[in-house]
Amino acid sequence: MFNKKDPISRNSKSLDTSFFTFDLPSLIEKMKHKPSWAKGGLNAMILMKSAAKQIVLTALDGGTEIQSFQSNDSITFQIIEGLLKFHTQKDSVILGKGQMLTLHEKIKYSLTTREETVFLLTIASGILKQEDC
Repeated sequence: MFNKKDPISRNSKSLDTSFFTFDLPSLIEKMKHKPSWAKGGLNAMILMKSAAKQIVLTALDGGTEIQSFQSNDSITFQIIEGLLKFHTQKDSVILGKGQMLTLHEKIKYSLTTREETVFLLTIASGILKQEDC
């Protein structure tokens, strides 16, 4: 059962669990109360990491720019709060709350925000095995 006091819960007491649950609003609130948030820029929390995939809760302060980044893996951005302007060499798009973007591996991109923005970044490397899904 999901514990409202614990923003990250396992489905059992075992360390070898088949799933985790996350209370994203609570985690976001915790991120925004950390000293690093007051400095502005980027704040990130790894929610899940395996050999084939990584999920990162990411918060950007308004006016943040991340220039010329390239992932060797395919990635997705799912916007939870705010607006994120996403640029590649060929296109630009503004993503808002509830929207998601996928990007193939090895494509250069940059990000900009005008307001506080929170998103889930999922990085998938290679072919996912059944147990990594």
